[in-house]
Amino acid sequence: MLQGDVECRIVADLRQGIPIMLRSLNQLRLGAAGFVFVLTILMAGGCSEYIPFSGGQLSGNLTPPPLEWSSLAQSDIIQLETELDTPYSVKLWIIGIGPVAYVHAGANRAKWVSHIDENPNVRLLVGKALYELKAQRVEAQEEFDNFSDAYEQKYGNRPSNENVQEAYLYRLVKRG
Repeated sequence: MLQGDVECRIVADLRQGIPIMLRSLNQLRLGAAGFVFVLTILMAGGCSEYIPFSGGQLSGNLTPPPLEWSSLAQSDIIQLETELDTPYSVKLWIIGIGPVAYVHAGANRAKWVSHIDENPNVRLLVGKALYELKAQRVEAQEEFDNFSDAYEQKYGNRPSNENVQEAYLYRLVKRG
C-alpha cells in the first residue's frame, strides 16, 4: 500500500468516527478544551465538512424530493436550512427509511428546532441537490423506534434518548 493510500484510509476512518467522537465529548463533558482538540484533528485531516458550525442560506440544484430516501440518505451528514427572515443552516445526520427522511436533535432544543416550531418549511442539501421540504415532528413511539433501529444500523449506536415525548425527531416531507 502506498503512503497516499494509507493517508486516505486514515482520513476515511477518521470521518466515520467523527460523529461518535463529538457525541463522546458531549457525554464526557470535556468542554472547550476537548472541542478544540477535536476541531484541530478535523481540520488537519481535511474533514471540515464534518465540523458542526451553523451557516446561512444553502445553495444547490433545486430538485424535486425523491420517492425513496434510503439511497440519498447514505450521506453521513447533510445540511438543513430553516427558513426565517435570515436563513440558518446546520449540519446534521440523516436517516432515510423508504419515502421518509428524518433529522434528529435528541433532547436538545437546538436553535433549528425552535425555527421549525415557528415555520416548518425547510431546505435540505444532499450533495449538490437542494430539496424544499416541510418538517413534521414525530409523535408516535413506534415510528421513533423504527427510526432508532435504522439510526443504529447506520451509525453503530442508538440515540441517547429514545422517548418520543422528550426527543426532537422530524420527518421531512414534500411541501404541499
